[in-house]
Amino acid sequence: MHGLGQLHVLAPDTFELGDDGHAVILDPTATDDERLKVAAEGCPVGAIALSRNGVAVALGEGTS
Repeated sequence: MHGLGQLHVLAPDTFELGDDGHAVILDPTATDDERLKVAAEGCPVGAIALSRNGVAVALGEGTS
């Protein structure tokens, strides 16, 4: 599955595909942490980063 399609499938309430083809964040709290982690790991260009309380979350680690 293409990375942008994966965002829409995994986190449709959090991400939307903009007119320019880039993902737009709608509501970062609308999707559970594990799904956001999977979406970030699957981003084909590494454009998604996760943070908790202002501290970056390593994608190889749990988000909870």
